[in-house]
Amino acid sequence: MSIGHTLLGLLESGPRHGYDLKRAFDEKFGHDRPLHYGQVYSTMSRLLKNGLVEVDGIEAGGGPERKRYAITDAGITDVERWLATPEPPEPYLQSTLYTKVVLALLTHREAADILDTQRSEHLRMMRILTDRKRKGDLADQLICDHALFHLEADLRWLELTAARLDKLAEVVTK
Repeated sequence: MSIGHTLLGLLESGPRHGYDLKRAFDEKFGHDRPLHYGQVYSTMSRLLKNGLVEVDGIEAGGGPERKRYAITDAGITDVERWLATPEPPEPYLQSTLYTKVVLALLTHREAADILDTQRSEHLRMMRILTDRKRKGDLADQLICDHALFHLEADLRWLELTAARLDKLAEVVTK
């Protein structure tokens, strides 16, 4: 996810302080990976330098001055371009799991055990996500569905690979 573009998008609704941007980001997108304040302020500094935001006001308080940022026309154009650009599909052609299976075969370890252990871990995570989805709001449900669909695809691959382990062993140990 592009943190810069996300913060720019949040600014389209109106000027905000860095603290408010972090809170809005965490509420909407950061359930599992909240932003650090340093990420917000370094990103805002870069956006300011690139002319995508401007300082809309500075407030003195008990601590450091608080800058309020506003998106510029260039920032709006940048967000529009980012939203209109499709994300490249992630083909997962260099999978760590595949590497582990092949290395197990090459080193005469039980590749089937690796697949079984991974299957158990995937099922555990699917139970957690299903529970979260059941308890969550619509945004949480959609995020969980996305993750669950990817885990389901991984499970299909695990089953297919388990069924072909003998053939894979022949190919990689030649």
